Amino acid sequence: MDASPLSDSDSLAPRKRLFGRERPIHAVLGGGKVADVLLSRDTRIFAAILFGSAAIWLLYKVVQYNVVTLFCQLFTATMLVIFIWPTVAEFFNWGSVSMTSKLQWRAAQHPSLGESLHWRQVETTSDLELHTQLKELIPEKHGRLNKLKSKHGKVELGNITVEMVVGGMSGLTGLLCETSLIDPEEGILFRGLSISECQKLLPAAKPDGEPLPEGLLWLLLTEKVPSNEQVDSLSKELRRRATIPDHVYQTINALPVNAHPMTQFATGVMALQVQSEFQKVYEKGIHKSKYWEHTYEDSLNLIAQIPVVAAYIYRRIYKNGHVIPMDDSLDYAGNFAHMLGFDNPEMLEFMRLYVTIHSDHEGGNVSAHTGHIVASALSDPYLSFAAALNGLAGPLHGMVNQEVLVWIKSVVDECGEDVSKENLEDFVWKTLNGGKIVPGFGHEVLRKTDPRYTCLREFALKHLPDDPLFKLVSDLYEVVPPILLELGKIKNPWPDIDAHSGVLLNHYGLTEAQYYPVIFGVSRAIGICSQIVWDRALGLPLERPRSVTIEWLENYCKKPAQD
Repeated sequence: MDASPLSDSDSLAPRKRLFGRERPIHAVLGGGKVADVLLSRDTRIFAAILFGSAAIWLLYKVVQYNVVTLFCQLFTATMLVIFIWPTVAEFFNWGSVSMTSKLQWRAAQHPSLGESLHWRQVETTSDLELHTQLKELIPEKHGRLNKLKSKHGKVELGNITVEMVVGGMSGLTGLLCETSLIDPEEGILFRGLSISECQKLLPAAKPDGEPLPEGLLWLLLTEKVPSNEQVDSLSKELRRRATIPDHVYQTINALPVNAHPMTQFATGVMALQVQSEFQKVYEKGIHKSKYWEHTYEDSLNLIAQIPVVAAYIYRRIYKNGHVIPMDDSLDYAGNFAHMLGFDNPEMLEFMRLYVTIHSDHEGGNVSAHTGHIVASALSDPYLSFAAALNGLAGPLHGMVNQEVLVWIKSVVDECGEDVSKENLEDFVWKTLNGGKIVPGFGHEVLRKTDPRYTCLREFALKHLPDDPLFKLVSDLYEVVPPILLELGKIKNPWPDIDAHSGVLLNHYGLTEAQYYPVIFGVSRAIGICSQIVWDRALGLPLERPRSVTIEWLENYCKKPAQD
């Protein structure tokens, strides 16, 4: 059971002395994001006494008011200022322990209440600064984690089998990731919210439009759904941070134009690393409790800069180097599409949806885990994300959407666009019997159709129902799973997001499949950087699991038989 947010943060809260008694300021006032004169209770009390004394003197001398009555009324007014104001301040979420935080704590005490309180995450504060929101949340989270370790550190989470050790640690619970969680039946949950809930709750660029990635970034970092004003403010901040040093372009230009887009992308991120704020302050010496703040600065800079770098690479490879500048009137994903060269409003909406739903997928996938383990060595976000990109470039991870489109086009080349389901079944069997896989089907964790796939399918039904490749994807959804079930080699035969995303990009004119992992990488920066910020905020240690040899496993497995 979680501790109350008040009790968890008492030891960390700023303290003020009132009439010789120390109390946490939020215990009475709420911590304060109001005018400075209201931040200190001592200041307010002094002002109230001064004002009251002056008023008594004026009314007594000028108006000849009854002294006793006057004193009683002014005393009452003074007490109202001192003691009623804190309640009002907290009600409007001016305190460091907000009404939303209290609702979350109370919901944790009553699970049935918590399940009906997705609305509890809706942001109510008027503070537009993401850093401030995050800074207030960290002490509470840190306290909960310390309490969890001290009370339940020895609780076992399951058994480790030989199959897990030699099978890529599949099914092994061994990581902490605050930003998202994969439910085998429900799919990805961003801070407890499903994709459909995010589509309803996160701010959009237009009424009934797709969610803005800036809103998801806010949600991942603060676990609160931001307001439109907060998302607008964050969009402006990211545009302000999006300046790229000339040496980055020079470094990319040193590579052959025909180098794989992901090679150029990872190189560009490494070139950005020379501006790392974390590295600079770490070399000078900094307390570990401050690591997260400089990690946050690097992360927001990186998130802001990589769409510009990615668009430059696309224009360099495919458009003769003609670069399109950023449009200050557009949001994060809209600007990315614009810099790539696409201004179709539908394409901008699709890019907003794409970046949002690709941004995070808990901590165990190749790119997220790579980013986490590299960052656990206190490598800065640039180094960590560059490593993550190299994992994302693999054919079994971020390159799958590229492989899907290539495979689908091979179906069209051999069977035509109007291929029958019978001929499609034959082609699938031909692929499998040739020792290959059908790309985009089967997920390591999910046990049903990926909700991200469903989300993209709904978008396609709305905007491009007659696209020939979309129709082919729909037929594959009916044909492939029964065949994979018949083989009996995978637990989940259903399609994941990669089975659909490439077809949509192709429809809107982005036909260069080799570039698709770069778009995935731009999206994934939001999740990986958010995870790294929280890794440093919680003080997570260096990751160092133990490894064993085949001989060690053989000897260990013989022990029960000998006993």
